[in-house]
Amino acid sequence: MKSFVAGVFVLMVLASAPLSAAPHGWNPNVLTFGEERQQIEQTPVLLRKNRPFHFYGNTVRRRHYYGRTLPSVDEMRQGMRVLILRRS
Repeated sequence: MKSFVAGVFVLMVLASAPLSAAPHGWNPNVLTFGEERQQIEQTPVLLRKNRPFHFYGNTVRRRHYYGRTLPSVDEMRQGMRVLILRRS
């Protein structure tokens, strides 16, 4: 029960973070199909929006714009928030 309460608390903290660190924003779609997929594939990696679980592209953009490869706590919060808001 304690781990459940702790998990809910962590999710609440993650969901309360502002969405501002990604220079081009976040795309909540983990998988894309059709025209959206073609549009993403035609966009250079550095100009694409960050997407949850797309570690390579997110890391390349983070390295280019911020000079680091590991995500900050705020970036992790943003990714979780995008996933949570997408499902609600």
